Amino acid sequence: MKNTLLTAALVFGILFTSCKNTDKAGIVENDKQATIDSMKIVLEKQKVIDSMNVEMAKVEAQKQKEVVVVNKIVETPNTTTTTTTTKRKGWSGAAKGAVIGAGVGAITGAAISKKKGEGAIIGGLAGAGVGAGTGAIIDGKKKE
Repeated sequence: MKNTLLTAALVFGILFTSCKNTDKAGIVENDKQATIDSMKIVLEKQKVIDSMNVEMAKVEAQKQKEVVVVNKIVETPNTTTTTTTTKRKGWSGAAKGAVIGAGVGAITGAAISKKKGEGAIIGGLAGAGVGAGTGAIIDGKKKE
């Protein structure tokens, strides 16, 4: 009786485990979903980069509108006054790179990490460092 129950349980266990859905369609569906998820992450990163580029273009357009130097001489009967306005200096490439890198790094870190806050902080710091370094290299090349 014991042997019969043990044999029946063993046969039932083998049949139960062999009936799992291990076809390739299930594996393919999981792979498709993983690909879709990774594509969504890439699209989110690209949206951030595109929005940063739009903002940088707005800043550049604003710079172009500023007057380089305005000299205005006002004369009154007894005095002469000269007013000079100079153009403000813009952000350095290192500063721009640090800001952009921090933003992209924070979003990427939050998207990838299981601990969203910690991932955002670490990603932001890493991105700021890489962006500042890249901006400094670009500034160096512009001066040459």
